[in-house]
Amino acid sequence: MALSRIWAAFIIVAVLAASFQAIFLKGHTNIYSQMVVGKAGDTSNTKSIDTAAISPVILNALQKGKTYTDGTTKYSHHENGTYISYKEQHADGIIGTAKTAVDIAINLIGIMALFMGFMSIAERAGGIRLLSKIIGPFFSKLFPELPKNHPAMGHMVMNFSANLLGLDNAATPFGLKAMESLQELNPSKDTASNSQIMFLCLHASGLTLIPVSIIAIRASLNATDPTSIFIPCMIATFAATIAAMLIVSFKQKINIFQPVILLWILGISAVISLMVIYLKSLDFNGVQTFSGVLSNGIILFLFFFIILGALYKNIDIFDAFVEGAKEGFTVAVKIIPYLVGMLVAISMLRTSGTFEVIIDGMRSLFNALGTDTRFVAGLPTALIKPLSGSAARGMMIDTMTTYGSDSFAGSLSSVLQGTSDTTFYIIAVYYGAVSIKNTRYSIGAMLLADLVGIITSILLAYLFFGNAS
Repeated sequence: MALSRIWAAFIIVAVLAASFQAIFLKGHTNIYSQMVVGKAGDTSNTKSIDTAAISPVILNALQKGKTYTDGTTKYSHHENGTYISYKEQHADGIIGTAKTAVDIAINLIGIMALFMGFMSIAERAGGIRLLSKIIGPFFSKLFPELPKNHPAMGHMVMNFSANLLGLDNAATPFGLKAMESLQELNPSKDTASNSQIMFLCLHASGLTLIPVSIIAIRASLNATDPTSIFIPCMIATFAATIAAMLIVSFKQKINIFQPVILLWILGISAVISLMVIYLKSLDFNGVQTFSGVLSNGIILFLFFFIILGALYKNIDIFDAFVEGAKEGFTVAVKIIPYLVGMLVAISMLRTSGTFEVIIDGMRSLFNALGTDTRFVAGLPTALIKPLSGSAARGMMIDTMTTYGSDSFAGSLSSVLQGTSDTTFYIIAVYYGAVSIKNTRYSIGAMLLADLVGIITSILLAYLFFGNAS
């Protein structure tokens, strides 16, 4: 019911905001068309730029006669030999967004088939149950409703591990498999269980060890130290994860001060701290190399050990893969209606100008209070992140190109981008995959954890980048 009300609220607010602009603000008479067919790129800010102001990545593309876009700014090589740029604030309307939602699901089919195929092999070979036994002492306390050594424990571990390493392609299939395993134990099939809520809130907190894509974008925009946001990102996302655990544990009356839980949390914290110390000693290229070797190497060795285990158990490997792949195809198709509904509502909020109204209101409020308002310029990334990952990335890039990649706002937006996950997208996909309609308090818990991450990010930005303009 909560999801239905939020979805309806998105649409009502978007239409009311658009109607206000169409009636009372001049120049907004095409707002309705913009919401339906989309918002085209804005070329009104076209300007010539010097080669010294262009990053090597962009310049290399332009010298080959190509155009280059970083999500909000487009660069091209003019006929007279100069380089020009202009703002490209493109946003799909409800028609384009509906098509995009289907494209996302279709593009997910191959990935889902691949990873769920290997997951099926691992299950038949007993690998998932082995993983469940290892993690069992910790998860049995955090997920008290789960039977001992239940396969869902192994599926969740795979999902959390993929998230930690930034392996989005692998995290989604593992996460959906975990939701299906938990759904088997769910006595009320259309209502989220305690275990499903705990899992999804921890997943949505977005704990990631190495924000490689954010670091790469900062490098392409000529940041003096692209990796400077690494430690703030790690601390903020860890704070959001702990907040999610505390919030759900409070609702479910779980005592998190049990020795087993504390030891696991402290152990994980120690491993992450050691990793942070090592990565901090590397330069930008070293971080990228290490991340690539670690992430991709783990996937390949995971496949390798799954196959070895299956050969040892003497199971029909390819048959197991095909059965799992079929399930992946079914799940990818099943989530299409949920994706279309949620993404269309989010698109209406974006194209109606609702976000601009909220940001301007917050800036006016903090100006009236006489507080430092530098952080407000970085907030659009945080506000859009729960709704759309790609839109938040575009906002982050726009903030850095507008204020500078080394500015306070640019650094804050980078930290905010790496702090949380796309909450409403996750709700649509994961609950949709198992046909959950009553999400109970999970949305509120996720957004509250997001808020903790945002507040932590702002405080860390003042601590680490407070001297920046």
